[in-house]
Amino acid sequence: MWKERLEIFDAIVAKCPRFERKGKSMIYTSANGHMFGLLNKAGEIGFRYDKETQEKYIQEFNSEYYKSYGATMKGYVLIPENMLDDLDRLAELLNESYDYVMSLDPK
Repeated sequence: MWKERLEIFDAIVAKCPRFERKGKSMIYTSANGHMFGLLNKAGEIGFRYDKETQEKYIQEFNSEYYKSYGATMKGYVLIPENMLDDLDRLAELLNESYDYVMSLDPK
């Protein structure tokens, strides 16, 4: 399953020309010194937002907080399986996440 999710993650990122996928074993996107897209070992995808947007999307997607390596990732929303076939929508969401981290102070 992880390999299929990596292919989905890469396909989403391919639709977003402002940034690239990074990592070999830990797969992520980052900009401005902040990570904003993650693929964990369980094959789950998470995108990062401000607190208000995170709560909105958790409700809208009937989802939950994103966890990676047993830790709840601050600001991240778990992208539910039923959304994984809509790459255009996921690219919009990942671009929104990128815009959010670009609004933060650089690390």
